[in-house]
Amino acid sequence: MTTIAVIGAGPGLGAAVARRFGREGFDVALVSRSRERTGALAADLADAGVTARGFAADVRDPEALAAALDTAQAKLGPIEVLQYSPVPQPEFMLPVLETTHNDLVGPVEFSVYGPVAAVRQVLPGMRALGRGTVLFVNGGTAAVPHPDRAGTSIAFAAESAYGHLLHDALAGEGIHVAQLVIPGAIVPGHPRKDPAVLADTLWDMHRTRHGYRHYADDLDS
Repeated sequence: MTTIAVIGAGPGLGAAVARRFGREGFDVALVSRSRERTGALAADLADAGVTARGFAADVRDPEALAAALDTAQAKLGPIEVLQYSPVPQPEFMLPVLETTHNDLVGPVEFSVYGPVAAVRQVLPGMRALGRGTVLFVNGGTAAVPHPDRAGTSIAFAAESAYGHLLHDALAGEGIHVAQLVIPGAIVPGHPRKDPAVLADTLWDMHRTRHGYRHYADDLDS
């Protein structure tokens, strides 16, 4: 049995993805800053018949994130799918003319150092399996920068470039890398941005392994 690791797991999209992949037989590693939140979510998933465990790590601490993923692999088995989808902090979204170099430290740690640390930790296991999927989930500023959200606009662009480079570099090894851009908020009941609908989209991206960038909805929605 293999595992999906959901980085930034919470009660919305993370829980929906865990249930969706769990129905397909995956064990689930839930990673977030809150051990209590991931523990409670793992218990809920267990009640639904999904094998899941919670692990605490801050994505802005690469060593802690790598250690959490290493522990997850030891407890649950090889990580075949990595989803990187933590929610950016509000202070990352300053107007561009008010943004200093110090204001960009957090966004870059969050959207560049975190993904790089996570991918490098799981990549040897994917290579040993001979397959794998890396899924990056970003907001609309990954595709269209917004002048009032400079931090995410800049850092998501870097994360997008990293993911695209991985997509090209790893395709020949059976490892698929893709990005889902979700414009606006995740909205329960929305026909395209409900958490369960998005989880289905991410499952299809893993299963069909086609292309790099995918959009959950129109960018102007």
